[in-house]
Amino acid sequence: MPAYGEAMRWKTISAWCAVVPGAVWTLVRLTGFDTWYPMAQLIAFTPYVAALSVLPVVVTVALRQRYAALVAAVIAGALASCVLPRWFADSDPLHGAKGPELRVMSVNVRLGGGDVEQVAKLAEHADVVALQELTPEFAARFAPYFPYHVIDAAPGAGGSGLFSRFPLRDTGVRRNPWGFTQSNAELTDFGVRIESVHPASPYSREATAPWRESYDRQQPATPDGPPRILLGDFNATLDHSVLRTLLDSGYRDAASVLGKGLTGTWGPYDGDPIPPVTLDHILADPRIGIRSLSVLDAPATDHRPLLATLVLPATT
Repeated sequence: MPAYGEAMRWKTISAWCAVVPGAVWTLVRLTGFDTWYPMAQLIAFTPYVAALSVLPVVVTVALRQRYAALVAAVIAGALASCVLPRWFADSDPLHGAKGPELRVMSVNVRLGGGDVEQVAKLAEHADVVALQELTPEFAARFAPYFPYHVIDAAPGAGGSGLFSRFPLRDTGVRRNPWGFTQSNAELTDFGVRIESVHPASPYSREATAPWRESYDRQQPATPDGPPRILLGDFNATLDHSVLRTLLDSGYRDAASVLGKGLTGTWGPYDGDPIPPVTLDHILADPRIGIRSLSVLDAPATDHRPLLATLVLPATT
């Protein structure tokens, strides 16, 4: 009997050891307590954790630990509820919009090292292109492809730009911490405001506070005024609380609306065995419909371009 009791004790310990990590992760994800280092990086991998959350269920059931199995099942269900909606398209992606179509594209050109001609080829059918990590050299070569632009190019990762086939007005540049900029303008013909988004990246402990501050500076969706489109490298996934807070103001994530919200846009990273995550987004004002979205490929950059067809409100 003592040997049997010892075996049961170790089964119980093993079962709860399998459950606790997922429980902690789920608590962080549900409470939004993720804006500290290194959780600001780790939370991006929540879809993978959700997929692996079935393993503790299997382990605890195999060990016949009913309470641990129940908790493991609740954890798996909670993570699934966070992640799975991105797989399913909305029933009303157009959201009642009946105006003209606008094709928008975004790509981080990785310190200006992207292939200019290839990016231009991908942008042949785009009306507006938002670029991040735009350097003066890349901007000079890319600008001739579009008649209108707002350019705030800079060496390194901080530059940005908007390139348009339609006239622009009320142009400007939003400045985030650590030199990351966001070119923005209103499309004169449509009365729609568009911005190339690039918050600071939470790549280190020191960079996490600037990342949070960058999100404090983002423009929320509003029920009146010019409809807004935010597109770019957000340095956050839908599992980051800072991005969810921005979405809660009214924006819709184009990929999630169309059931493509789990398609990775960043990675692999110079051969490192890190799975792709979804850092690039197109966010549309609730008055704007979302007809299509494609996740493309571009050489010489670790980000995948996004190309979306949006439907503007009929009143714009």
